[in-house]
Parts: sequence; structure tokens; C-alpha cells
Amino acid sequence: MDDHMDQDTSEGLSLLEQDLTCPVCRDVYRDPVLLTCTHSLCRECLNDCWKSKLKTCPVCRAAFEGEQPIANRALNDTCESFRLEKTLQNRHNPAPLSICRMHGVEFQLYCMKDQALLCAKCVPQHPYHEIRPLQEGLSYCKEQLSFKIKILEKKCNFYKNNTKSFTNTKEFIEHQAGQAAESIKAEFQRLHKALDAEQEVRLMAVAAEEREKTGTMVALVTQANEVIASLSQVIQNLKREMGDEDVTFMQTIVPCSRSHRAQWPHEDLQHPPGALLDMGKHVGSLGFNIWKNMQAHVQYNPVVLDPNTASPWLDLTPDLTSMKESQQRQVVPDNPERFDPCVFLMGSEGFSEGKHRWDIVVGDNPKWMVGVCTESLARKKKFTVSPKRGVWSIALSKGVLTALSAEPTKIQVETRVERVRIKLDIDKGEVSFWDGGSLTHLCTFNHKFNEKMFPLFGPGLQSTPMVLAPGKMALHTS
Repeated sequence: MDDHMDQDTSEGLSLLEQDLTCPVCRDVYRDPVLLTCTHSLCRECLNDCWKSKLKTCPVCRAAFEGEQPIANRALNDTCESFRLEKTLQNRHNPAPLSICRMHGVEFQLYCMKDQALLCAKCVPQHPYHEIRPLQEGLSYCKEQLSFKIKILEKKCNFYKNNTKSFTNTKEFIEHQAGQAAESIKAEFQRLHKALDAEQEVRLMAVAAEEREKTGTMVALVTQANEVIASLSQVIQNLKREMGDEDVTFMQTIVPCSRSHRAQWPHEDLQHPPGALLDMGKHVGSLGFNIWKNMQAHVQYNPVVLDPNTASPWLDLTPDLTSMKESQQRQVVPDNPERFDPCVFLMGSEGFSEGKHRWDIVVGDNPKWMVGVCTESLARKKKFTVSPKRGVWSIALSKGVLTALSAEPTKIQVETRVERVRIKLDIDKGEVSFWDGGSLTHLCTFNHKFNEKMFPLFGPGLQSTPMVLAPGKMALHTS
């Protein structure tokens, strides 16, 4: 039986390769060992045989007890040389793709585990593996490849859609940049106009004081010239009298010296106080005084809206201080920060510490929600507004004002709340809500805020705008 098996498995092998083939694995020896019965086997093949059976020779069944096989170095060197020579030969004369390079036999089988083509002589190298006929392996490979192609096609479509989305976002960014540039230019033009008006007022004040005080000086010069003329006439008269005869001169000099003719009864002209321009008034701390007056032309908002978080159903004013329902869904990028489907938006600045306060004019809007939320608040799905979701807020719906705590609580109010004041104390872990008109306390939430907190607004699907009230500005100097 063994001889018959040897003949079957040695078909297609050269005589040398048959001599160098292990009788167990039917492959060229690897690390061969020699038994005392003179048979050689791969060391690994012998170890596998002796694990589950008695220590006998797999070829002649000779028994071994206490004996250790020795390395067959000569055979090992010959096998290595044979492999090298065969590798070089295959490089110059490659076998057809359908032929096993190791054994020179046509592929007929497929290993499902290693996903490799096998010939009949390769089977012992894949013990306990699932071996299928070549056609079944071909069907399996095509099925797997078709599945992978579908995945890749899906991925390709995903990237195509992303490319379109990225292109639209790029165009929207360009649109945003244009809007920002127009707003900046318009605001600077407005401020330049105010500065030009301020400059004109100050220049007119300088010119007015200049006219007033130069006019005073001109009047003094005129008066001084009149005095000079009068004095010159008196002097000439006195000099003429000095030319008279001695007796006559002597007769007139004494009365003259005693009379008003030789005296000037008027007070001397003096520089009046405050004759010069008040330079300190006009140019002292000029930049500061201009800035102080410019406060009448600027508005401070403690909170402004973040349009990148706004629901597509909301419309914002260019100054980002007012919001209302959009009549139709706006075409905006579906960026990660944007709320959709919830009709919410956030403030542009978050708070990690300190005290903060802002007012929202809700007017007669029949439905709204205002409060604060965590930065990690869900944006792309509907959720119940509550502290568990990272939102601390109050809301008006169907005429009822409610604190949206874990268990929503109705807030009793005497009059309709049209202005809501929110006070956020991060360090104290407190957010409170007040009637901004009557300054009546509505409710307070306490929580240890571990994230950056943002103002949150839900103006509702109504045409009545919700407006962020400007804050008060105070000038402090020291």
C-alpha cells in the first residue's frame, strides 16, 4: 500500500526530487532528521507523528524507546541547494499560472482558510483546513470579490457626495466672506462718518475760540493804536511849548506840569487773562475723548448669535443679534455644528469661568425657549430638552411658562414675560432666569458645569423675531 501511494504521489517529480521528498508531508525535506532504522523525515513531521502515537518510524513502523533522532545535515544541505536551484530555474522559466511551482502539478483545489490555490501534493501542508474543489473556490472568490466591489462602490459614492458637499461648503464660505467684508466696510464707513462729524465739531470749536480770542487781540491793538495817537498829540504839544521864550516857558511849565495836559489819566492796557487758546480742552487726551464720545455711536452685545449652529429654518440679521423663522428651508452646509432637525442655535462664545449676564427680548412670541447648554449638545437628532441632555432652560408654550428641569415645573407669573434675563455663574454652578422687565426672579438651576457653556435659543417657528438686547457700557478711569 505504501509503495502504491509513493508511486501515485511521485508522478511528475524528478528522480532527485523523489529522493528528497519526505514520506510524511510529501514535500522536500525541511530540517531532516535520521532515525536508527535509516529512514529520514522532517523534524516537524516526526514530532507531529510522535505526539499522538507510539514512537515508531512512520515508514517501517520500527519502535523507538529512549532514542533521539539525529540531524541529517548532508541531506538538509542537499535539500536547500535543490530549493535554491529550483527557485532560480523558475525565475528564468516560470511555470504556467495554472501549475504549482513547488510540485509542477496543475492546481485542482482551494484552501478556504489560507485563500490559496493547491495541488494534490500541497494538501498535507494545510492540515485541518477546509479544502474545496477549484470551481467551488472560484465561485467563493467571485462572491467575496463582488461583495467587496459593492463596498468600494458604496464608498466611492460616499466620496462623490462628500466632494459635492465640500464644493458647496467652499462656495458658502466664499459667500460668508463676502457678507463679512460688506458688513465690515459698512460699519467702518459708519464709524468714519461719525469720526468725520466729531472732527468737524472739534475743528469748529477751535476756529470759534480762535475767532473770539483773535478778535479780542485785534480790539486791544486798535485801542492801543488810539492811545498811541492821543499820546503822540500830547507829546507834540508839550514839545512845541518847550520852544517858547524862557519867561513864557517858565510861566507855562509850572501850570502845565500841574494840569492834565502833561499827564495820562487812563489805565495802561494789559493782556487779559485767558487770552490764549485752551489747548488742553482741544487736544489734551484727544484720542480718549474722541473714543468716549464715540460710545454714542456703538452698541455692545454681551452675546451674539453663531450662524454656523443655526437651524436651516432660522433667519438671522447681519449683525447677529436677531432671529426669526425662515419662510423656507435655507440652503446651508450640513456642518457638524448646525442644529437639524431641532430649530435651535447657540451663542458664538462659550464660557468656562466667571459671571455672565444677557437679556433676550421675546416679545409676544407665543412659543420660545432660552437657556444654556454644554458644548457637546447633540446637533443632528431630536431630543428632549432637559439637564440630562445638557440643557438648562425655560420655555413658553400654549401660554404656560415652564422650567425645563428633569421634571418640568410650571412657573407662576403675574404678567406676560416679554424680556428674559439670564445670569450664569460658572464658578458657583448656577444659572438663573429673571423677568427682564420687572426684574422678578423666575427660577434657578444648580449644577457643576464641567464643560464650556453656551447660550442656547429656540425662537420657535414664528415670524415674531427674538432679539438680543444690547448691554450697558460703563467707562472707568483711574
